[in-house]
Formats: sequence, structure tokens, C-alpha cells
Amino acid sequence: MAQQPRKKGRPKAFYAKPEQSTIQSLDRAIDVLDLLAAHAGLTLTEIANELAQSPATMHRVLSTLEARDMVEMDGQSQTWHIGAAAYRIGSAFLHRSGVVERSRPAMRRLMEQTGETSNLGIEMNGNVMFIGQVETNETIRAFFPPGTISPMHASGIGKALLSRYSDDRFDRVVSGRDLEGFTDKTVTDPERLRDDLRQARDRGWAFDDEEKATGMRCVAAPILNTYGEAIAGISVSGPTSRMPQERIEEIAALVAAAAREVSRGLGAPQGDSD
Repeated sequence: MAQQPRKKGRPKAFYAKPEQSTIQSLDRAIDVLDLLAAHAGLTLTEIANELAQSPATMHRVLSTLEARDMVEMDGQSQTWHIGAAAYRIGSAFLHRSGVVERSRPAMRRLMEQTGETSNLGIEMNGNVMFIGQVETNETIRAFFPPGTISPMHASGIGKALLSRYSDDRFDRVVSGRDLEGFTDKTVTDPERLRDDLRQARDRGWAFDDEEKATGMRCVAAPILNTYGEAIAGISVSGPTSRMPQERIEEIAALVAAAAREVSRGLGAPQGDSD
């Protein structure tokens, strides 16, 4: 059997078995960062319990990360949090394209026009990952901090992205997955989802009608790049009490216009962005 050619920049260990090419201590450190990113602060005991590790091991990991400003401890509450260096590293991902910067003014305007929270998201491994948000000042509001993951079939942004995908790409994202039902309105049948997406593409916006959380609605539209490909989605989300059915068309027109504005800024073909 011919030996697999090595690509530049990859050592021989890259082609070893997975269990031979990972660093256990680094895996643990990343587990800690993932855990802290999902919580508003955890004690050493809570971290150790969540990750099924000894407190001594976790303390060494945390101390190492703290020395590099990746995590920090609140001395008063004795809880650990994500640090400034982790934020800087994570922000580098958001700057791989200009979509975050170009979307920010449109998102702020959407929040001001609708009075509701505006969101920005992309596909990540078959899910939606939220990468930006402009929150409303209302007490009851949608909250998706950057890094939040949500299933595509039960998300306004997810459905906006799926509506632009080819049948093959749709199948790659949806096939082999259980379309989980979060509420009695979640679309869990692939063919029904296809019909919903066809309507979304025809009208230029997608609608999450209490499909992820009862009492919450979301209207979203896709953002296109210079090739006319959907690379992100922009949305407005809020409680049904402030987003009744009679407001949806009005909000959708604003969201679709914002998506076209950002798409034009990214060089999308005029026929697609307008």
C-alpha cells in the first residue's frame, strides 16, 4: 500500500492513530474552556465534578490557563470565568470575514426599528452558531451570547441558511440527524421542513414560530457573499406578546432589507441581494 503523501506543515504524528496524536493535558484544558464558556462562573469543585476529574488536576489546569489570562478567578465568589486572552483568540475567528463588522450597523438599526433583539449567526458543523447580538432594552428578551449553538431546523437563522442550500447540501446537513422536537410546533419531518424552506426562499425570509421555545418568535434572512452563497443569517427575535402574527410581515420586511444591505456590502450579485 502506497504511503499517504504528507502535506506541508503537518508532522508524521498527524497521520498516526487519533489516540496517538492527541495531548491529554491539552484536551483537559480545552474541556475546561468549553465548560466555562457555557456558564456564568463555576467553582473548582463544580468544574471537577462536571468533567469527572480530581480537584487537584483541575486546579493545575486552571492555574496554567490563568497564567496565560485564558481564565480568571473571582476572589469574592471563588468562581472561575473565561479570561481576556480566550476572548481575544475567539474574536480572531469572527474576523476571518467582514460579515461581523458589516452586519453590526444593520443589526443595531434593526433593534431600534423593531424594539427587539437582533442576532447574527453562521452554520457550524450542521448547527447554527450565534456570533453577534444587539440586545433590546426590554426586560424580557431573547438572549444568544456569541458561541451559543442551536439546531438549524428549529432556528430562524438556521432555516434562512437552509433555504439557500442545494438539495445535496440540505441532505448532508439534515440526513442522519434526529430532528428534535422542542415544542409542539417544531418541524421534525424532513419533507415538511423542505416545504417550509421553499416558502422561506420564495419570500426571502424564514420564520421560527415558537419552534425552539414556547412564547418566542424569530424572523431571519440569509446574508450572501460575492458568489451568492448564504454565509450567515441575520434575525430579530422576541416574545410572542411583542411579536404577534400581525407584526411579522412588517418585521420580516425590515430583516430582509437588512440582509440585502449587508449582502451588497459583501459583494453579493445584485440579482440575489436585491
